[in-house]
Amino acid sequence: MTFILGLTGGIGSGKSAASQWFENQGIQVVDADIVAREIVQKGQPALDQIQQSFGDWVLLDNGELNRAALREHIFKDPTARQSLEAITHPAIRSSIIQQLNAAQSPYSILVSPLLFETNQHQLTHHNLLIDASEDLQIMRAAERDGQSVEQIQKIIAAQMPRSEKHKFADDIVLNDGQLVHLYDKLEPLHQHYLQKAQQYQKSAQP
Repeated sequence: MTFILGLTGGIGSGKSAASQWFENQGIQVVDADIVAREIVQKGQPALDQIQQSFGDWVLLDNGELNRAALREHIFKDPTARQSLEAITHPAIRSSIIQQLNAAQSPYSILVSPLLFETNQHQLTHHNLLIDASEDLQIMRAAERDGQSVEQIQKIIAAQMPRSEKHKFADDIVLNDGQLVHLYDKLEPLHQHYLQKAQQYQKSAQP
């Protein structure tokens, strides 16, 4: 198993841009959001469990998950969210572990917006937070997703506060929105992680 870096950040923080940069350096990235979509695809056990738990209305006519209907349902009913997470979180965790174990790069990265909230940081050896001011987060997310400011504020409010994330993170990169500035900050960190990965490999040898 390689050295695992956790990478997180709130909506519109620039987490995806950072993740893409690391991928371009040849580092294998496991994205928790992608895994979360994979485990509820047609034919997956988690989708069958969701159908059994919530009813047939969670499926579209083609047998795929009706994400919009389910999202609306759990937004109105907090207990439904807990029931859903009891099904999806273990399946997501299991798939993440499998993919991280299969990584061939000097170190691997687990990208997750809820790295700390869902205790996924327990799977990592070191954590990097991409941070941005709330005003910047709202502006970027509104431009990118076409969501209303109110919707984005709700998402931010539902996530762990920035001050809390700061306590969990080993490294923090403040992203001012200029990609060139972000990349300049990531380069020395990448070199640092390569060194940490080497040390980890040495210490893991019998």
